[in-house]
Amino acid sequence: HVQLVESGGGSVQVGGSLRLSCVGSGDTIGRYCMGWFRQIPDKEREAVAGIESDGSTSYANSVKGRFTISQDSAKNILYLQMRSLKPEDTAMYYCAADEPPIPQSYLLYEHIYRFWGQGTQVTVS
Repeated sequence: HVQLVESGGGSVQVGGSLRLSCVGSGDTIGRYCMGWFRQIPDKEREAVAGIESDGSTSYANSVKGRFTISQDSAKNILYLQMRSLKPEDTAMYYCAADEPPIPQSYLLYEHIYRFWGQGTQVTVS
């Protein structure tokens, strides 16, 4: 199965942008359904965005219009472009993957995913 490693997190000012990367190894991420999730201490992990193996996407309402999920199959990388960042976007961000089929309505359910990265921290202030 695929192994995932996130990077690209850091500290950014309110209104700024960051692009997170999730590099896959051991398999081709293009054949997986994938998602981005985030978590702050003492809170449950919440969905950010998901992408089907056919490229269909879903977003949490809190990030619609500001975040974009995409993948580069040639490089085997999943991206999360984040714009107009807010303090409430501060969290540890995780990418996740699992094999299709996953109905698009379930893309943002963390329990669907078996394979997870270790996370990358984003701090907005």
